[in-house]
Amino acid sequence: MPNLTFYISENHADKFQNLDALTDRCSALCCDILGSERKNVHIIFIKVKPGCGQPVYAELFYRLTPWRTHKVMESFMRELDVATQQASGLTARIRCFGSQAEHLFARN
Repeated sequence: MPNLTFYISENHADKFQNLDALTDRCSALCCDILGSERKNVHIIFIKVKPGCGQPVYAELFYRLTPWRTHKVMESFMRELDVATQQASGLTARIRCFGSQAEHLFARN
């Protein structure tokens, strides 16, 4: 499942020169840290009009499991922060939202 969305201010979008490399790195983080299967990882980048706050907002929706503990999620966020900074020089606001499997409904 994990669905990772980056909302990037259009004023800073040009700082992300290699989205393919960032996508690969984020996908690896989802697999290596969160234990996801690569075929289930979904990552998108959306250019947005700036409002207030950080120029990049990263949002992860994931399925709650016993092994995705607070420590695991902290590790994921730390590594995602590093990956974002290395890819763009920007600091992202990162938020993760877990859902119980019985409350998830999906298609395709």
